Amino acid sequence: MLYPYAFYTAVMIVTGSALLLVWHKDRAQRFAALLGLAHLVFCFNPLAYWAWRQPEPVWAALGFVGLVSVAAGSITLLIGGFAHLSRQNWPPRTAPALFFGQAAFYALLLSIDTQLAQAGVALMNTAAGLIVCRWLWPLGQGERITGVVLVLLGLNFLPFVIWGDPAAPVQTAVAAVLRVVLCLALIYAAMVRSAARANRLKDRFFELTERSHQGVAVVRRGHVAYANPAFRRIFGMDRVSDAPEVFSREWVRRTVPDAERDHAESMALAVVRGQRPQAEWEGERLSLDGRRLDLRFKAWPVDWDGQAALQVVVSDETAHRDAARALQWRSQHDELTGLPNRHALLQRLQASFDDAGRRAFVLLLMDVDRFKFFNEAHGHQVGDEVLVALAQRLQQALHERAELMRLGEDEFALLASADDAARMATELAHAVRGLLTEPLQVGEHRFYLDVSMGVATHPSSAPGPQELLQAAHAAMHEAKRLPGTSVQFAAEQIKEGMAAFFNAEQALRAGLQNHEFTLVYQPKVAAQGGQLIGFEALVRWDRPGLGRVNPLDFIPAAERTGLIVPLGAQILDQACEQLAAWRDAGLHLVPVAVNVSPLQLLDEAFPAQVIETLRRHGLAHATLTLEITESAAVMHMDQANAHIQQLREQGVEVALDDFGTGFSSLNMLRSLPLHTVKIDRSLIDPMPASDAVAVVKAICDLAAVLRLDVVAEGVETAAHAQAARDAGCHALQGYLYARPLSAEEATTWLQPALKPAT
Repeated sequence: MLYPYAFYTAVMIVTGSALLLVWHKDRAQRFAALLGLAHLVFCFNPLAYWAWRQPEPVWAALGFVGLVSVAAGSITLLIGGFAHLSRQNWPPRTAPALFFGQAAFYALLLSIDTQLAQAGVALMNTAAGLIVCRWLWPLGQGERITGVVLVLLGLNFLPFVIWGDPAAPVQTAVAAVLRVVLCLALIYAAMVRSAARANRLKDRFFELTERSHQGVAVVRRGHVAYANPAFRRIFGMDRVSDAPEVFSREWVRRTVPDAERDHAESMALAVVRGQRPQAEWEGERLSLDGRRLDLRFKAWPVDWDGQAALQVVVSDETAHRDAARALQWRSQHDELTGLPNRHALLQRLQASFDDAGRRAFVLLLMDVDRFKFFNEAHGHQVGDEVLVALAQRLQQALHERAELMRLGEDEFALLASADDAARMATELAHAVRGLLTEPLQVGEHRFYLDVSMGVATHPSSAPGPQELLQAAHAAMHEAKRLPGTSVQFAAEQIKEGMAAFFNAEQALRAGLQNHEFTLVYQPKVAAQGGQLIGFEALVRWDRPGLGRVNPLDFIPAAERTGLIVPLGAQILDQACEQLAAWRDAGLHLVPVAVNVSPLQLLDEAFPAQVIETLRRHGLAHATLTLEITESAAVMHMDQANAHIQQLREQGVEVALDDFGTGFSSLNMLRSLPLHTVKIDRSLIDPMPASDAVAVVKAICDLAAVLRLDVVAEGVETAAHAQAARDAGCHALQGYLYARPLSAEEATTWLQPALKPAT
């Protein structure tokens, strides 16, 4: 009796251990662990049975508990293991209930009768076997054998139920054999599942790599053992006729440039030999169909068919690098002509200044004169074609002597190094002038061009790149004042003049915002009697840090920048504000004349603005006179006529200023609804010369016919005054009577005691 039990126990230990080893090798086979534990637990059944049969109560009690626990525990583990094997949804929380339920049932039967208990165990094992057999039957041959064996193990308990102890040895021997068969079937099922899982992983790996956008290859001793489609596409393996050979060692020679080969091989060998766990590098490669590639590599060692190999992941950075190169190129070049741009010029200049041993060099800037006319007359496309044709002609003729660059729409630069910078500059300017003597052929058009050139040289013109470019720009703008193709060399006074010009414009904007402009008032007196009949308001700019600025300096800048419009509005408001202050002081008011810019005349809202300003200050319209220049009236005759008519209808008088300096004509005086004509000082200054008096008298006679008042400007001597009276002028204005007065000084002229006549 001892030997069958010993043999059975040994079988259970071996089979249980074998199943646990299967689980240890593949932790996904959890059923093997549970079934292995079930086998090992059942090893204690003979020992528990022996203890239960002992006469001592303690041993018998321990044996009883052991038999119940072994039976319930092994069946619980069996059901759990086979539930995992058959992929049944068997929650682990049901295991305690199953264990204690079986234990209670088996303990009840065992306490009644041994054979009845064995019958209960047989019933439980057989029922469990049938349930598991049903679970496993659809899964495969190994699982079916397992289910059948489990049912037979349950039925194997019946001989003991029928014949008692004499049948125990046979039952034990048969159970051992069935356990071995069960173990083999389970191992087979585990192997099948491991193989299936490995195949799934393999299929998943190939699915991922086959569809990957990155190239994946396994390289063994320079031979490509595996390459996914992306790797083949990157290296052009599918585009060459000698496809079978591209997987040989020859592919390294054909794809890796000589300069990169040593580095690539050293990185690969370091990984294969275990000197590095993985390596990353990048470099230029050649595809098998001749394309240049920019690739990034990552590699690590793998086992491939039992041999050391290198798995390589390749990222194709070619498009990204090409895009980066294109962006870099565009940052340094002009897209229309392909020439280096302003940024590139500054870099070249900086490099030239940094290189102390470099020869002297010349910077020549050129700007196409009146280029906007090409765009306006023929369209921007023709304008672009003109620039391209000019660039091509300059580059073809001068590329050996200078580098050509395009800095802006119609601005180019030539940069050249030379031992004699002044001589090189002269030669370049002469060459450009010569090239432009012939017309440019652009489609069906032939265009003659003029350019303005500014030249700066190093080391004489400026201490740094920005300063040199600024000096050349200043010289180029100075050249624009000259007719035809012209050239100017940079000089400190030109640069300073341009800087002052720019600074004045900037200061003008700030001065307008900060209300730095004030008015002075020059009296107008009656030619006969000398009493005060009006003031002319003249603007003055008290610039912080510089003092009073001459109007001849800032008025042109205000007109050039368009600031004359807000400045004119500010002057008009200040004049009306001063008139209102005199009125509020109880003084007798005389009209104040304010000069009007041509740009103000172009503003449709100008008449309404004038009337609104008068209304805001509560002034009678007759207290304001507007003076316009005859040049503005001629250039904008229609607008001037309409605006003057509106103002006259509102009671605002309008005077024609500076008459006699430009487009003086009878038709202009007749057409415009004027009130006054002011004769320019240039006609008054020669008097009392007879010819000068004759001209002024003719104007006065003409004005009398047209019922216009006449004011003589620039009256500085008593002779001027007498000659103007004799010629027929109605009013006089000039230094003879007063220089422009401050508001406080002008106030004294408005006292009841009027200024005596001179």
